[in-house]
Amino acid sequence: MPHSKPGLDKMSTLTSLIETANNKGYKENFMVQDDGLYAPTTEIHYLPNEVTIDNFYRFEGASNPDDNAILYFIETHDGIKGTLVDSYGAGADMLITEFIKEVEEIHKKEAESKK
Repeated sequence: MPHSKPGLDKMSTLTSLIETANNKGYKENFMVQDDGLYAPTTEIHYLPNEVTIDNFYRFEGASNPDDNAILYFIETHDGIKGTLVDSYGAGADMLITEFIKEVEEIHKKEAESKK
């Protein structure tokens, strides 16, 4: 269950938040590689100073710590918007963890409730 404010039941799963992100224009499925953040549709790599994390959500597995994940909403300096999913805790991807640590602009916005 993500850490969230009351009234956000519709945003309680990773899948539903990815759908929300897509609806808000975050369509790219970013990956982190040795060369930086990779956008598969454009085949461009970005350095940490070329991206902004607009928002992020943590999910904790109810019965299995291996189910812990973080969903990042990311925008690049040239306007590409997308998501990046990472495990955290023991299952974290160190490439992603190191990349995210180097990103200077990380914003945590209040989630919007659906009415």
